Amino acid sequence: MNLRHSMLALALAAPISLLAMADSPVSRARAEHATALPAAFVTSAEQRDTSALVHGLLSDSRYAYRPRPLNDELGAEAWKRYLESLDPLRMYLTAADVQSFGDGPALMVKAVKSGDYNPLYRVFERYRQRVAERSEYARSLLNQDIFDFTGNDSYDYDRKDIPWADEAALRQQWQQSVRYDWLRLELAGRKPDEIRKTLDKRYQNQGKNLNELKAEDVFQMALNAYTGSIDPHTSYFNPRSAERFTEQMSLSLEGIGAQLQKRDEMVTIMEVIAGGPADRDQRLKAGDRIIAVGQGSEGAMEDVVGWRLDDVVSKIKGPKGTVVRLDVLPAGAAPDGTPNRIQITRDKVVLADAKAKREIIQLPATEGAAAQRIGVIKLSSFYQDFSGRRARNEDATSASSDVARILAEFRQEKVDGVLLDLRNNGGGSLDEAVTMTGLFIDTGPVVQERQSGGRINTRHDRKAGVDWDGPLAVLVNRASASAAEIVAGAIQDYGRGIVIGETSFGKGTVQAMVSLDRIVPARADKARYGDVKLTVAQFFLPSGRSTQNQGVTPDILFPATLDPEEFGESTYDNALPFSTVAPVTHITYGQFAGLLPQLSQLHEARAAQDVEYQWQLQDAEEYRQQREKKSVSLNLAERRAEREKEDAKRKFRQSERERLGLAPDPLADERLDDGLQRIERDVAKEAERDKLADKVPDPFLREAAAILGDAARLLDNDRTLAAKVLPQSTAPGRWTESSP
Repeated sequence: MNLRHSMLALALAAPISLLAMADSPVSRARAEHATALPAAFVTSAEQRDTSALVHGLLSDSRYAYRPRPLNDELGAEAWKRYLESLDPLRMYLTAADVQSFGDGPALMVKAVKSGDYNPLYRVFERYRQRVAERSEYARSLLNQDIFDFTGNDSYDYDRKDIPWADEAALRQQWQQSVRYDWLRLELAGRKPDEIRKTLDKRYQNQGKNLNELKAEDVFQMALNAYTGSIDPHTSYFNPRSAERFTEQMSLSLEGIGAQLQKRDEMVTIMEVIAGGPADRDQRLKAGDRIIAVGQGSEGAMEDVVGWRLDDVVSKIKGPKGTVVRLDVLPAGAAPDGTPNRIQITRDKVVLADAKAKREIIQLPATEGAAAQRIGVIKLSSFYQDFSGRRARNEDATSASSDVARILAEFRQEKVDGVLLDLRNNGGGSLDEAVTMTGLFIDTGPVVQERQSGGRINTRHDRKAGVDWDGPLAVLVNRASASAAEIVAGAIQDYGRGIVIGETSFGKGTVQAMVSLDRIVPARADKARYGDVKLTVAQFFLPSGRSTQNQGVTPDILFPATLDPEEFGESTYDNALPFSTVAPVTHITYGQFAGLLPQLSQLHEARAAQDVEYQWQLQDAEEYRQQREKKSVSLNLAERRAEREKEDAKRKFRQSERERLGLAPDPLADERLDDGLQRIERDVAKEAERDKLADKVPDPFLREAAAILGDAARLLDNDRTLAAKVLPQSTAPGRWTESSP
C-alpha cells in the first residue's frame, strides 16, 4: 500500500503532547530494578508491531524528510528525552537510580528495533515507585516544624539543567518545595489546618494520578522519546490520543457536550458546551459529579467512581442518536447524597469556542480624521474536518469557510479594514492555510514545499477573486506558528497587507498524519496501532524565504513578551536549519516600505501614551527578570512585601482605568496568587473566570487596529503616496476604496 495515499498534510506548531506527564521520584539499587512487572505493563503484540511501523517510516527517506539511523547517538538522545519526560525537574529519580538502569541508550535502541519495551516499562515502574515515596515524604513534612519563614533561604524552581542528585539532596529539595507551597497558601490568607489539608490532598493525588496510567500511555511516552529525537514535530499518537487529535482538528465530536475533569475520585462537569445535547437538556451544571453511567434507555448502571477519566469519557461518548444515562451528584452535594438520573440522547457537538470569532473595534474620530471601524477576526488554529473534506461535504467545518462567512458580514457592515488576529495560533491544516490566503489574494502561489529528495512542489490559490480587497493587517506573536506563519508570510510577500506584532515562532516544516491502521488493517473493527505525525517537507514562502528558526518579522514590530531564547523553534536542539529556495513568480499588490516610517512614528507616539500597552510591557519585563533569578525567596516578610507591592499595583491600575474612562479588568481581583492549582479551585467560579478572560483589556489588539486605521487614512488622504505604495490598480489591494 502506498503510504502517501494515507497521509494528510499538516502544518503544526509543536507536537501536540497528550502524554500524562506527572512530576517524578527517589533511589535504591540495581537488584531492585529487576522487580516483576504487573501484567498490565508487558509489551503487547500491537505495541511490537507499532514500534516496527514507526521505526520503518522514520528510517525511510521516501516518507521522512530527515530520516536518521537508529544508532548509539540517536539512542542517547532518545534515552535523555525519556528520562526528561518522566522527571523533567529531576525531583524524583536519584543519580543511583539512573545508574542502576544500565546502558540507557542501548535500552532505547533495542526497544525500538525489537519492539520489546519491558525494560523501559521497568524504568517507569521505578519512577512510579519514587513518586509514591516522594509523595509520602512530602505529606510527612506537613506535620513537622519546618515552616519558619524568617530566614534567608530560597526555593530553586528551575532544575532542568542540574545533574541528577543523591538522596540527601533530593530530600532537601523536597523540603524546600513543600515550604514553598505552604508559604504561597499562607500569603493568600489560609490558616495552617486548611493549608495542611490542601497540600496533603495535593501530594496524595500525585501518586494516584500516576497509578491511572496504562501500558499504552507509557508506550506512547517511550516511543515519543524516539520520535522527538528525530525532530521536534514528529510524534506518535496511541489510538485514544489519535481520536482526540481528530476531534481537535475537526472541532467536533459525538457525545453529550460536556468538558470533564477528575476530582477526588469523581468525574466532574467543568463546562457544558454551548449548543450541545447537555446544554439543550439544561440539567447538567458545572460542578456536578458523575458517579454511574448506563447505556440505552434501560439496563444496568455502571459505577464509575475512582475510574480513570478516559475510561469514563469512553462510556459517555457514543454515536449520534444513541442514549446514555448518568447518575449525577449535584454540585455541593455530599458524596453519599442521592444522585439524579439524567438521560441524554447523544448528538454531534461542535466545539464553537475554538472557531473563528469576530468583533469590531471602533476607532474614534481625531482632529482631521473621521472615526473608523476595524473588523477583527480571531483565529486560534487552522482547523478542518478531514473526513468531511474527503467526503466532499460542503458543510464540513473549516477555518477558511468560517473566516469567509465573517468577511461577508464585514462587507455588509462596511468596515474600514480587516485585522486577522493570529496570535497564539499554533497552526493546523496546510490546505487551510492556502485557502485562507486565497481569501485575500487572487490566484497565485502561496507556499513551496521541498520534499526529502529535494523536489519542490508549489501550492497555489486557484480560486479566482477575493473575499476581501480592502485594507488588511495580520497580527502575530511569538506563539504564531507554522500555518499561521504561512498566511502572514504570504500576505507580506504579496504586499497585500501589513504584518504587525512580535517575530513569530519559526516553524517551517510540514507534517503528515499517517494512520498505522490503514497501513496494516486491523483484524477487528477497532483501532489498534494509532497514528504517527512525521515531518515530510520544509516549506518556503513565495519569495523563497523560510520561516524555519527565523519566523516572520513584522513590518511594525511590537516589543517581545516571550523570550525568544526560551520559546520558539530555534530553542530546539534538533530543529532543521534555516535555508532558502528560489522565489516563484507572483504579483506584488503593495510596497509598504514607503509607508512604514509614518506608521511607526504614529504607533510609537500612541503606544507611549497608552497606559494598558505600557503595563503589558512592564509585566513582561518583570516576568523576564523573575525567570532569570531561577529561584524564589522563602522569607515571609520579603514575600509579603512583594505581594503588597503587587496588590498596590493592581489597585492603582484599576483606579487609573476608572479615571481615564477605560474598560475595567474583570480579572483584576484574581491577579494575586491564591496558592492553589486549577484543579483545587471551585469549579463554577473557575468556569466564570474563563468566560471573563475574553473581556480582559487587550492593548496590543487595539493598537494593531489603530495602525491599520492609520494606514488606510494616510493612503486615502495622499494620492501620491497611495500611487507609490499601491501601484496595482485592480483588486485586491485597493485600500483607498475599502468597500468592495
